Amino acid sequence: MGITDKLSHSQHDHDPPDVLGDLMRGTLDHCVKCTICETFCPVANVTPLFPGPKTVGPQAERFRVRGEESQDHSLDYCSGCGVCTQVCPQGVHIAEINTQARAKLKERDGFSLRDRIIARPPLLGRAGTPAAPLVNKTLASRPLRLLGEKLIGVHHAAAVPTFAGRTFQGWAKKHQSPPAARRVAYFHGCGANWYEPVVGEKTVGLLEAIGCQVDVPRGQSCCGLPLQSNGQFDAARRYVRTMAKRLAPAARAGVDILGTSTSCTLMLKREAREILDLMEDPDLKVVSEHMYDICEYLVMLHDRGELALELQPLPMTVTYHAPCQQQGHGIGKPALELMALIPELTVIENDAVCCGVAGTYGIKVEKYEIAANVGRGLFDQIEDARPDLAVCDSETCRWHIEGSTGVRTVHPLEIIHRAAGLSSDAELRAPA
Repeated sequence: MGITDKLSHSQHDHDPPDVLGDLMRGTLDHCVKCTICETFCPVANVTPLFPGPKTVGPQAERFRVRGEESQDHSLDYCSGCGVCTQVCPQGVHIAEINTQARAKLKERDGFSLRDRIIARPPLLGRAGTPAAPLVNKTLASRPLRLLGEKLIGVHHAAAVPTFAGRTFQGWAKKHQSPPAARRVAYFHGCGANWYEPVVGEKTVGLLEAIGCQVDVPRGQSCCGLPLQSNGQFDAARRYVRTMAKRLAPAARAGVDILGTSTSCTLMLKREAREILDLMEDPDLKVVSEHMYDICEYLVMLHDRGELALELQPLPMTVTYHAPCQQQGHGIGKPALELMALIPELTVIENDAVCCGVAGTYGIKVEKYEIAANVGRGLFDQIEDARPDLAVCDSETCRWHIEGSTGVRTVHPLEIIHRAAGLSSDAELRAPA
């Protein structure tokens, strides 16, 4: 054994025990190489650049040395959609193992300027919101987008959101929710704050209409998911701990926390604890125990007979795509259950696995075509249906779907809000 080996060996001897990591790696022995994960993997099915989740996951993990990076760069083409973990009949944590291995690869190679920027929505939000008209014109300019592609590496045709020019937090500070018997806290996420404040406002309005007092905890920022997805684990942990600290007082008071970004709620429910090894963080633990996706919560109230809503007929046709992160909750498809309550609404469920964008994955120049090919089946289904609207729980998926199909794409809560008589058809169809 050489000096370097001895130093490395000594370092690992003194590392704190990674109990959760050991448990996830322990699931490797349950892999029977059935290749179901590879059959369902949306990325491996459209590009040879990614050999599949089994190959870079359980199969490769057996040969990785703890604390060392993966040598297989194909791992970076995993979109992190999590479908492999969902379909594995043996319970192997494939996506989680791959995400941790990719982080080690990124730490070795370094993080690009692009990945550092796009993984920090608060940074973009604070910079873009005051100059929203100018920034939005820039984002709509093909020549400037082509220049940005060359300089930064964000594909010029990728769907990016427009800045609202105001924030949901600004609205919430001025809004006083009336006292009610049921009290909830709203976790709005970056999408509703910087780009779609209307979604946040409608959420508060609907919750108040069914008899909830809605608190909006101050100081909310990013949940850390974009950083985690881009392998920047240390920064992601800081974001998660900050967010959990802001929400924990409500959770400790027994208040349920509701979110409209299904990927962000999943992050604080489960992903951050498992992937970032934050199982023992006391704030995150109590927050995760009180976190609900908004549609999940409304269905729960309905099942109890406590959803006091009189839904009006809504004579229109919509398509519905359940995003990968929503399916990762393991709660079924509550948005479909809610929309089934609306008279005269025709809902066409899309059976495509993934839209392809996977957060920031699909906007990267080297992955844009892959994302487009992954989502092509979904886009064809939506275009063939000729719906009035498309519906999806995830904001990045909504932007990608709308940009690829030209069909206005909304959050399911917006459909419920309209059917409850709280907004008009014109408001529903208008851009957020």
